[in-house]
Formats: sequence, structure tokens, C-alpha cells
Amino acid sequence: MNIEHDPAVRGFASDNYSGIHPEVLAAITAANGGHQIAYGEDRYTERLQEVFQHHFGEGVEAFPVFNGTGANVTGLQAMLPRWGAVIAATTAHINVDEGGAPERIGGFKILSVPTDDGKLTPELVDREAWGWGDEHRAQPLVVSITQSTEVGTLYTADEIRALADHAHERGMKLHLDGARLSNAAAALDLPLRAFTRDAGVDVLSFGGTKNGAMLGEAIVVLTPGAADGLVYSRKFNMQLASKMRFVSAQLIALLEGDLYLRNARHANAMAQRLRSSLEAGIADGTIQGVGFTQPTQSNGVFATLPDGVADRLRETFRFYDWNAARNEVRWMCGFDTTEADIDALVSLVADETTR
Repeated sequence: MNIEHDPAVRGFASDNYSGIHPEVLAAITAANGGHQIAYGEDRYTERLQEVFQHHFGEGVEAFPVFNGTGANVTGLQAMLPRWGAVIAATTAHINVDEGGAPERIGGFKILSVPTDDGKLTPELVDREAWGWGDEHRAQPLVVSITQSTEVGTLYTADEIRALADHAHERGMKLHLDGARLSNAAAALDLPLRAFTRDAGVDVLSFGGTKNGAMLGEAIVVLTPGAADGLVYSRKFNMQLASKMRFVSAQLIALLEGDLYLRNARHANAMAQRLRSSLEAGIADGTIQGVGFTQPTQSNGVFATLPDGVADRLRETFRFYDWNAARNEVRWMCGFDTTEADIDALVSLVADETTR
């Protein structure tokens, strides 16, 4: 097979753009010999349950799936009756980046709440937490949060506990979209369990793809009975892998040791290097007209640029506009981002903002 891309090309558009971490690729190869029972009855998926219980505690159950949208939609669907609704931030991935799949495929209503930093609070939840018993309103029965959020901010364990208590007191469950959960664990310097199960989260989506996997996430049920029928709904939502051992092997490779943390710490550190280097350039005048819209707490940097600069930068490095109306962009770092990548982008920003 010919290599169809230039391996030297780098970018900051998404932590999905990277290849597979070598240790994950090796795990896939190691799982490849011989025959294993299909559809999750293999030894690797059995071992994966032990690995997740090590991190999240006895009694949790993990359901590997293909992708993050599948994890979110299938997990939330299993948490809700047909008349249920989910309260989420307006910026939540389930609200703006999943093509309507939660409502079209999951069959539940999303009640979105505006928030400047991507985070919900009990007070914000209460903007939509009402109308129980009213047959004219979709019933708010789940609160969904993202950790780290879509704008790179973090919930503390205490903030998640406050949301969980608030939701549970009102008869709602708490769901967590953990596409970048490892980045949050690295930034908070906490075990995964400390800000999920121990903080009151009922069900979470655990992300692998953004942190070095080829593909594969998992729905993790932390509170027994919080997501009924997943063994069936995973299949009819087309998220049941026949050769599941290769999804499970990747997650084992990330979680059995400290690879999930090593990868996430590196990505976070590269984002901090990018932020601090830009700030230094702003301070000494070598970078002009650049501002920041969010604190850099995990592996993303959100910035505003002078008119026209983003498009010129994209001739060398691909990245996305976050809010084009205000020239806001998002730069994401991954496990394979290098210091040289950061320095090259900063140098280019300096050139383009002072030309």
C-alpha cells in the first residue's frame, strides 16, 4: 500500500487528527492471533471490565462502542424513558456537534442552557429543571455535563458533586461526556473515580480516540440500574462491534498502566506551552492583536486573532474557527504534539500579526 499522506504535516484542529499511539497499536497486534468469541464474549472485553473496576470501583460495567456520539446517544437513551429530556450546556457536544443524533436516534429532547465557560451549575440547571408532571413538556430527567468541557475548562470534584446532589434531589440522573476525561484527570491530578463515581456521576462516556486510540469509547455505568437495557440498545444503535476484542484491547492499553495519563499530561503541557509562549509574545510586543477567551485548563487554547490572520495561518497549520463572528479560534494539542510544533505555530503567529 502506498502512503497517501505526508507524515510531516502537523496541525492543531483536533486531537482526533493524530495517529495511533504505538503502545495502543501494539495492543491491537497482540490481540490479533487466533480466534476469540465475537460480540464481546472475548477475553479482552472480560479483562476490560476488571480494568474499569480498578479505576472506578466494584460493580461498574463498561460497554465498548465505536465512537463518542454512539457512547453519548446510547448511554443517554438507556437512562431515559421515551418522554425524557436532557439538560445540557448550549455548547455541549450532544447539542451542537452530533448532527441531531441525540434527538433523531436517541429520541430524547435536549434542553440547552447558555453558559460562558461551558460549565453548568445548579442554578443554571434550574432554568430547565421544571415542568415535571406536565404532559406538554418533555420531562427533564438527566443532566449531562462534559469533562473537560468543549471550551477546555474543568469541573472540580466538588462542583460535580454539587450538580449530582442537585440532580438527584430532583429525581434526575447525572451523565458525563468524558471524551477528554483523561485530560481532566491529568489536569486535576485526581484518580478517575474521584471526580466521577465518588462525585455522584451515574453514567459516563469514556473517551479513547482523542487520547491515542484508533477508535473506540466505552459507556460506563457507575450506578447500577442507572442505564437499563444497554445490552440491547447498543446493538440496535449499531454500536456493537463483532470483533470487540480490538476495541477493548485499545482501552486496556490506555488504562491498565498509566498511558492514559502520560498521553493526557503531554497534551495538556503542550497547550500550556502554547498559551505561555503566546502570552510572552504579547507582553514583549512580538505578537499583536491576540487575546484569549477561556482559561487554558486542559489541552485546548481558545484565542481571538486580528482580521485575516486565521486564514493565513491555516495555509500552514489546520485549525478550526470556534466563533468566526468574533475571530475566535480553537487550537487543540494531542499526545503527539511536539515542542517544535508549538514553537513553529507561535513563530508564525508572530510573523502574521506584525506584518
